[in-house]
Amino acid sequence: MNSFPSALLILQKLRDAGHEAYFAGGCVRDMLLGLKPHDIDIATSALPQEVEKLFPRTIAVGAQFGVIIVLENNVEIQVATFRHDGSYRDGRHPTEVTFTNAEEDAKRRDFTINGLFYDPISKEVFDYVKGSDDLSKKIIRAIGNPHERFAEDKLRLLRAIRFATTLDFEVESMTWKALCELAPEILVVSAERLRDELQKIFLSPHRLRGFDLLDQSGLLRILLPEMENLKGCEQPPEFHPEGDVFVHTRLMLKMLPEKASLPLILSVLFHDIGKPATRTVDETGRMRFYAHDQVGTKMAGKILHRLRFSNEIIEAVLPAVRLHMSFKDAQKMRLSTLRRMMARPTFEDELELHRVDCASSHGMLDNYTLLQQKKEEFANMPLIPPPLITGRDLIELGMKPGPAFGKILQTVKDAQLENKISTREEALLWLRHKV
Repeated sequence: MNSFPSALLILQKLRDAGHEAYFAGGCVRDMLLGLKPHDIDIATSALPQEVEKLFPRTIAVGAQFGVIIVLENNVEIQVATFRHDGSYRDGRHPTEVTFTNAEEDAKRRDFTINGLFYDPISKEVFDYVKGSDDLSKKIIRAIGNPHERFAEDKLRLLRAIRFATTLDFEVESMTWKALCELAPEILVVSAERLRDELQKIFLSPHRLRGFDLLDQSGLLRILLPEMENLKGCEQPPEFHPEGDVFVHTRLMLKMLPEKASLPLILSVLFHDIGKPATRTVDETGRMRFYAHDQVGTKMAGKILHRLRFSNEIIEAVLPAVRLHMSFKDAQKMRLSTLRRMMARPTFEDELELHRVDCASSHGMLDNYTLLQQKKEEFANMPLIPPPLITGRDLIELGMKPGPAFGKILQTVKDAQLENKISTREEALLWLRHKV
């Protein structure tokens, strides 16, 4: 929904009541970059109680910090009073705030590109922190002292990487130095907040750059220590001429399409996470990673739960990690096995995982090509058609209900999926000869 008309109505009403009011923060940044703002926030001289009196529908989400949600035409707009923040004792929130003016409000924000105000009526930009210059130069720069800004709110460490990634900007040198030095303190932030920032980084078309920045800053080894073990985990050069598992994973990220799904991206990150723990080398020098897919599935599950990913995401990622090695056997599979594999709800992401897994290593895509051909072959028919017979048919044939029923019905289903039978009559006739 377009929030601009609702935000404009709210801003005008604040002005009519004698208050200063501007669009503020990220929405101004995005407008100046020619991007569509996700949300429009308003900064104002009106105190929280004055905002609540002006508008009939409000939610006091952070009145102590001067933040009120105003509902206008069923659109939620955040209205925040100009403020100066006091000390930050928990690394996330100020212990107290002082209501102040626009300039002081700009100076307490995180990065210069997020410290801009905009008057949508006069089309004027108010810039107290030289954010416009940094926007034009494509620079992420902390406002004021970067150590102080990051120490106030440790989430800013990850937000700097996120903005550098999604906007494809450079992090200014002093800001980067402070970020790297304070990276170990990121874990004071809640898992949910960390997850949200990581999602935005990895969903960006520039995800590889984000991955590299996370690695170079030290944030990756703190947030995902399991990935640090991928470095130096050597692989058989005949299958992995690209290098160790970390290099391999990085190359896979690079090869993903721009609009890759979150489960696919996460399955790329974690598909080989179990290799360091399972690596063995025998007396001939042969390397093996026995059951790394199973070990990796358990490890990936712990990581995803630790970062509070939804069950929906976890249930899409773990099968891809667990089953990624099965694709190498596609040409040997019975047709019934192949069709069941292709009918999995996660198959499309699994297939793309297989493609980049092969393309980033040995380069052999014969199994991928076969599966693409099978997709075309089955495009106009159900991969798993309705069953031809049921347990009732078996009873009518004189069989006694029991554990064997499931195996018999499975055998009939296999014959159906392998195109040996296609009608109920054929199934019953086939069954009489087989049982």
